Amino acid sequence: MSKDRPKILIIDDEVEVGNFLFHLLSNKYDIKIGYSGKDCDQLLETELFHLAILDVKLPDTSGLTLLAKVKEKYPLCKTIVMTGYSTIKTAVEAIKLGANDYIEKPFESIDHLEDLIASLVDGTGTTDQNTLAKLAEESGFIVGENHVMQQLITMAHKIAKKNVNVLIEGETGTGKEVLAHFIHLASHRREQPFLGINCGAISEDLLESELFGHMKGAFTGAIKEKKGIFEIASNGTLFLDEIGEASLPTQVKLLRVLETGEFMKVGDERIRKTNTRIIAASHVNLSEAVNEKRFREDLLYRLDVVKLTIPPLRQRKEDLPILIDFLLKKQRATLRFSDEAMAEFLAYDWPGNIRELNNVIKRAIALADDDVTVLTTNFLPEKLLQSKHQYTTTTKQASHQALNQTNHQAPHFEEFLHEWNREILSLWATDTEIDLETLLLRVKNLETEIGKAFVQKMLRETIGDRKEAAKRLHISMRKLRYLLNEKGCPKR
Repeated sequence: MSKDRPKILIIDDEVEVGNFLFHLLSNKYDIKIGYSGKDCDQLLETELFHLAILDVKLPDTSGLTLLAKVKEKYPLCKTIVMTGYSTIKTAVEAIKLGANDYIEKPFESIDHLEDLIASLVDGTGTTDQNTLAKLAEESGFIVGENHVMQQLITMAHKIAKKNVNVLIEGETGTGKEVLAHFIHLASHRREQPFLGINCGAISEDLLESELFGHMKGAFTGAIKEKKGIFEIASNGTLFLDEIGEASLPTQVKLLRVLETGEFMKVGDERIRKTNTRIIAASHVNLSEAVNEKRFREDLLYRLDVVKLTIPPLRQRKEDLPILIDFLLKKQRATLRFSDEAMAEFLAYDWPGNIRELNNVIKRAIALADDDVTVLTTNFLPEKLLQSKHQYTTTTKQASHQALNQTNHQAPHFEEFLHEWNREILSLWATDTEIDLETLLLRVKNLETEIGKAFVQKMLRETIGDRKEAAKRLHISMRKLRYLLNEKGCPKR
């Protein structure tokens, strides 16, 4: 790259935006501007950039397509996508695909824009894993080694400072409120209140009063005026747990607050304002609830600006030792579980997720005498011990199914390989135009198929033992599961 000023690429079909950014940044950076996907392709061929700022909507392509091209050609180039409010979902998708950040048009704070660009150019704007770890520990959200969880926490950290609503989905007990608290602590609102309410645990009449407050005499028992949590958390964060359990009338009132920032106390005619950020959570699929007429579609649209899904504990069992250690320390217990007990933990499917795990650990600690240092299977509930035989039987059945599937797929791979080879040689021999981008995508498809085929072959040779297969292939268990796309073979 240039030893002089850092180079920034700006792609936006609005000439005014390009001109504004040029005048704002050209005193510090070398700026190149394009107005289409074609311009972007040409500039990427002639220049090497430190930062690319890409609009998500262009006349001939999308910002996501350009993002993929920039990341493939120059992996070290930082990226920002520009979006309007109506395309925030696309911007969030861009972050999932590797964009460092997104900014909304029109730009609200020029200082913030300049600071963001400067931090990315000089390298201080990338996600600091130490910062993530400290925030996670402060909130009690344990990430562990699971790849999905690591992606989740990175995404949560990136959107925390954005003034957008967040919807968290996940089974009961997965830690939705803890994740909401993490987002609050990582946001600019961390010094303001973080309040939570379970919409399914309070009756409809009381829920409205809890949310919006009430005036004295508004109903029987209202002996004095009361503030609701929208008023108390006006500049903070409000966590609405089990939002899917809220009644339809309450949903209407929530929609009004989300659309206008306005609400009225029960029994009052005065309109009040709130600047509360909403983080909602549900253990049920709200899209299905909309189809069943149990949840308002317009409210879901307002809540689901950013959706984060927490995987159940059974899908991240590699994190069990870390979680158990954390929960033991949380109880200030200088104890550990025996290897046999840990085997039972790993064999169990944890339908109650981390909440159930925490209860099992509390129970074991309570049963242990003062002279106990190691918690054996004697301290575990019967349901965990009963799971062992069921787990072994299920695993054996799944192993046989996996072997049958891999034996069936072997001829398919050989046919695929011969056909792929024939088509590539045919293209090589032709004198006509060739879409190289499409061809390179097919090469990536070949790489995926080869990886999957060799994993399946090794599973046949190890009689379905995934751990042994990964060892013989010199890859991690995570890589093995990735190549299998988590399908076709049991976890071991």
